[in-house]
Amino acid sequence: MLNGALEASKSNSLMSQYSAVLGNAILRHRARIAERAASVEAELAGRIKSEFITNMSHELRTPLNTVIGFSKLISEHQDRRLPDKDIVEFANLIHGAAGHLLSIINDILDISKIQSGKYTLDSSDLSLGEVVEAAMPGFRLAAEETGVRLGHRIDPALQPVRGDAVKIRQIVTNLVNNAIKFTQEGGLVMVEAARRPAGGAVLVVRDTGVGMSDEEIRVALTPFGQVDGARSRWREGTGLGLPIAKALVELHGGRLQIRSVKSRGTEVAVMLPARHQVSIAQARDAVLGAGL
Repeated sequence: MLNGALEASKSNSLMSQYSAVLGNAILRHRARIAERAASVEAELAGRIKSEFITNMSHELRTPLNTVIGFSKLISEHQDRRLPDKDIVEFANLIHGAAGHLLSIINDILDISKIQSGKYTLDSSDLSLGEVVEAAMPGFRLAAEETGVRLGHRIDPALQPVRGDAVKIRQIVTNLVNNAIKFTQEGGLVMVEAARRPAGGAVLVVRDTGVGMSDEEIRVALTPFGQVDGARSRWREGTGLGLPIAKALVELHGGRLQIRSVKSRGTEVAVMLPARHQVSIAQARDAVLGAGL
């Protein structure tokens, strides 16, 4: 009987040792996995930061050089008389460059406010179709300059949604500008606004551009991330348009989804909830915020 007790005690001791060894091995394995994941994330963040600094330097220097160069030429007007048409042209170039700089600064401020949780919406009932119709003329020039065909369709059954009209237009602007930028000459960008069967509305922006892989979509949705660090005429930008659009959609209680095929094009769909769905969500958030 004593031998049996000793054997049982020895067996329990071995099991305890085995469990301890196995537990330590599992912990070490998990630590290695976490370390590798952190290393990959750090490498991705470092690459995105490096590309952002490179591209941001280009984005800022180009319009600044335009402002400085042409304003200097205008300031020398008394020393060498410039034709009126040249002065007007230089002033327009300065105005365009300053507008580009302002848009970059606004994007950086927007993403900073969104990430800090200090971004607010001025919500009201609005027509997504009217927002799209009002925004479309602003894309014509960019489409013509790049040789891209541009079209849009509005569902006549579209019903009002709840949202901030200015921010909804910013979503449309960011997505369409992005589609035009990444679509080569002869390509097509189509914008559609339609009613969702479950209520609410959907905005779809389709293009026949370069397309993205799943990894590239993940990078494109990361603030300051750019799928292609190379600077070409139709790929310039800060890498903030898509992340800002996604954040604004989520602030409206909606969802942004991307489907893309390399070399065939991209489809970005924005699902916005119906007015009553937004009201329910706001009431729930108010209750949770009050701790009830």
